[in-house]
Formats: sequence, structure tokens, C-alpha cells
Amino acid sequence: MNLIKVKTALGLGLPNLARVFTYQLGLKTGFNKVKNITSEIKSGDFFTPYVGPTVNSPCNAQWFNKHTYFGVESGRAEIPNWHQSCLNKELTPCDIPWYLIGDFDEQLGDIKGVWEASRFDWVVSFAQQVASGDKGALIKLNVWVTGWVKSNPPYNGVNWKCGQEASIRVMHLALAALLLKQTQNTTPALLSLIKAHLKRISPTVMYAVAQDNNHGTSEAAALYIGGSWLVLNGDNDGVKWQKQGLKWLENRSKKLIETDGSFSQHSVNYHRVMLDTYSFSEVWRQKHSLPSFSEPLYIKLKAATNWLFYFTDSISGDAPNLGANDGARLIPLTSTDYRDFRPSVQLASTLFFKKAAYNFSGDFNVPLKWLKLEKPNQCIANKVAKDFTDGGYTYLSAANAALYFNYPMFKFRPSQSDALHIDFWLNDQNIFRDGGTFSYNAGKKYIDYYGGVKSHNTIEFDSHDQMPRLSRFLLGDWVKTIHKKTLIVAGSEQQISAGYKDRFGCKHIRVISLQPHLLTVQDTISGFKQKAVLRFRLSPIDWTLAGDSLVSEFCTIDFSANMNITRIELTTGFESRYYHQEIEIPVLEIEVNEPGTLTTEVKF
Repeated sequence: MNLIKVKTALGLGLPNLARVFTYQLGLKTGFNKVKNITSEIKSGDFFTPYVGPTVNSPCNAQWFNKHTYFGVESGRAEIPNWHQSCLNKELTPCDIPWYLIGDFDEQLGDIKGVWEASRFDWVVSFAQQVASGDKGALIKLNVWVTGWVKSNPPYNGVNWKCGQEASIRVMHLALAALLLKQTQNTTPALLSLIKAHLKRISPTVMYAVAQDNNHGTSEAAALYIGGSWLVLNGDNDGVKWQKQGLKWLENRSKKLIETDGSFSQHSVNYHRVMLDTYSFSEVWRQKHSLPSFSEPLYIKLKAATNWLFYFTDSISGDAPNLGANDGARLIPLTSTDYRDFRPSVQLASTLFFKKAAYNFSGDFNVPLKWLKLEKPNQCIANKVAKDFTDGGYTYLSAANAALYFNYPMFKFRPSQSDALHIDFWLNDQNIFRDGGTFSYNAGKKYIDYYGGVKSHNTIEFDSHDQMPRLSRFLLGDWVKTIHKKTLIVAGSEQQISAGYKDRFGCKHIRVISLQPHLLTVQDTISGFKQKAVLRFRLSPIDWTLAGDSLVSEFCTIDFSANMNITRIELTTGFESRYYHQEIEIPVLEIEVNEPGTLTTEVKF
């Protein structure tokens, strides 16, 4: 195990380990100035009456009458208790410095339950209501922000603990000010609040950078937006933060976004968080005539936009529940469902391609209206079979079917044991589906299940995961693709294959062929000692298992093998499509105890 930890540490990168060590040492010794900063939030209203033309466009109504936490309505929209978890109602300390509060508390459970209301998505919703002519919403907006400031004096309590959480607040406050035309005549109270946040974010941004994930992009965006915001209002202290943010926006895009658009986190939702962050940074830049970003950054953002376009179903807006999913959603300008990724794709496509992703009407166009961006007449190219070889993903399509396949190409740490997982969609229905995440701190049982091989449509060998879990957010012994054939498109057939061998010598090679009305999956397995279990996690509809066939209204699935199948069973499992929410779903399990090839045919 020690060797595994060493190999994993090297995979994370020595510069990143040095950044984390320096951050932790700085906190313990007081060398990091974040422990010594002070701020005073000025009194007065944060937002003034809106004086622009009344906006005649749909608002994000999710905060009109009810709270909306993690994309799910929850309770009446009364001012929250800013230190109470929306998940279990437990309270957190509010009168001690953030750095004295532990990362995980068994009684509190998932700290994200406290952070959720303090992400300030309601600020955007209330600002939309104000711009739409609701004068009462301005009172509510100021009362809520004032209440938050009184309950969260700098820098006490858990809501100051995470630089990314502070950054999300900055971005949502900036978006609200943009909607209300108050970015260059901002109130002293709001400017002081933004400055307090930048003082908190800046000293620890290197820790965020060390994570090689959306923490670095979010904090860079907040520093860039918040710093330039201060400068626009005559505070030259913002210059250093603007420059710092710009540096890391450029740096993170160069390192974390692959040439094919794949993102470091192997997650559809975190890809959206990253892309929305850059989209809003570009909107802010354009609206205030700031210098353009570098051409290499725009090239990467075009690729990242294209990636999310491929992974988003154009009709439903849904996407594979691939990788970690913490319920995050930025730029909440529309009431579309949390799992509708089209608003983000349409906005990014408009900004970076100057083309529309979708040429038909829908609420995914609402953000363009609020941001006063013209929907382009020209559209980006239609999807075709594509292999994202840098990130390790393949997209296949035929008639009314789409398939997503991921194989291990880990330049950055994986979060789930999902090597050779497939997502299969028919008529915009997710037939073979990913389990999701559920929670980051609901107990080992949930972390192991949702992050493990059991939550994916692949093979489990000898009841062990593909990679050992070293900690809550870290897997070791990252599996590597040892077999890969180039995507083949021959007439109406598309074929891809890839395979890996784990630390125990268990080997899995998966060959996928998609034709009109037929999907064929061949799994060749060897090296295991006792048993191998093939799983297909199914859409929660009626399924009937009869012998070697599974039947539903959408398709018929037939199974065969060149070795003895010891068990075929339609059992149950769980999935989490929204953070901290789970439902039961049917799961087909096929078990064998000798090497060979399993063949699955889906007729539709």
C-alpha cells in the first residue's frame, strides 16, 4: 500500500504536493497571511433601485417561493439560517476563525449542506425579479445579503472556509450587479464585501491550483472579475487581484483542458462548472471592454464547449451522470432543470464559436437574453462519431441511439472506478446509466458504492474495485489502457475497443459496435480468481427477464458467452441524479467464474 501511495503522489505531481505542503505549513505557522487579514463590511444597502428599462424575459423562478438546493426545491423561501445544514438541520460554529474548523465533522455530516445557501444563487434570482419590475424583490435582496454579512463576519465560520465557495459568491454578486447595471456605480457596501472576499481568496489560491480542478478556475475567475470590478470603481487595490486572476485563468486552461476539450476532472457536471466560469469571465470582459484573453485560451474553450455539446442530449438537455457530481450550477439565469446542460452549451457556443449550438427555441436561450447577447444565425456542426483520445471518451450514434464509452487515460486523478463504462441512450432516454455521486460525506458505504465499480456499466472482478480508495477524494493505482483500437466508421457501423489490466492482473477488453437498431458489446475477460460480474444499470422502467433476454418497451437485450454463465439476475441498485438524492433502479447482473467472452446485443 505504501508503494501505491508513492505512485499516486507522483501522479498528482511534485509541484502540486509542494503547494499543498506550503499551504498547510503556512496555516500552522502563521506564515500565510490569510490568518492575519481583516476586513470591515461597510453599512448601507448593497444594491440600489434599478433604473434601466424593465426586462421582459423569463426569470429563474426557482427562488420565488421555495428554496432550491442542489437543483431540488426544498422548503419555503424564507431567509435561511446561514449556519444550518439544509441536509440534516445540524448547526455549525459561527464565531471562530474558519481555519480552526475541521474539514469533516461526523455530527454535521456533509458540509456542503451549509455551503449551499451561501453560494448566492438566490442573489441572481432576486436581481432578475428587480430588473423585471418587482420593487419588493430589491428589499428582499438587500435584507438577505445584510443578514448573511451579519451572520458571517470576516473571517469566522464555515462559510469562509473554502476559497471556491467564496469565489462562487463573488461571481453571483457580480452577475447580479451586471443585471442591475450597477457594476460601475457600485455601492460602498457591496465593494467592501467583494474586497473582503478577494482578501480571503488570494492568499490561498495556490492551494486551489494544486488540486488541478475547478477550484483553481473558479478562484482565478473571482480574482479577475472582482479585481477588475474594484478598479472600475476607482479602487486600485483591485489591480493586483485582476492580474493574479488573469494569470491563473490562462494557466488553468492551458493545463487542465485537453486539446480535444476534455477536462481534468473526468466529470460532466464539473466540466459545466468550469465552462460556465470561463463563459461568465468572458461576458464580464466584454461588457467592460477589458483586453481579450489569449488566443490559446479561446482555442481551449472552443474545444471544451464542443466536448460538452457532444455529451448533452439536444432534446432533453440531460447528459451522462459521469464522474463526480456535487450539485453545483453557476450562472442560474433560467428555471430549466438542474440536469439540463443546454443553457451552458448555448451560452459558451455563442461566446466562443459565435455560433448557436441549438437553432430551435427553448428556455436554454434565456441566459442570452438576460446577458444581451444575440443568438447567432449560424450553427455549429452536427455530432458525428468521435473519439476524444486525450480524455479517454468515445461518442457513437445511430438513428435514435447514442453511446458514450470511457476508457482510462488518467493524466489527472480519477474520482470513480468507471473504466470501460458505457452510457447508452435511446430516444433521449438513458437506458444504461451511471450511478452518480450522492454525497461526499455520508459515510464510507456511500462513497464506496457510488465511487466504485458497482455503480457503473462494466465488469467487477473478484468483488474488488478497479482502483483502491486511499482517501475520500483519492484513488490509487490508476488503471491504464493497455489495448486501444482506433474508432472505425464503415458504412452504417461504428466500432471502438479498449481494455485495461488492474493491479491484480485482471484483464478486461471491451469491443463496441453500433449499427442502426443494433448495439453489440463484447467483453473479453481473464486473470480473475473466483468470479466476474457484468452489470447493466438500467432505466427505471418495466423490464422482463426471460432466460437469456431482457425486454422493455425500448429494446430487447440478449446475452451469450463462450463460457458457462453461472448467474443472470435482475436485481436492484441505486442512483443519484441530484446531490444527496437517490432512487432505486433495476440492475442486470451476469456472473461467470472462468475467462472468456461475454456478448451483449441490444436490439432497438
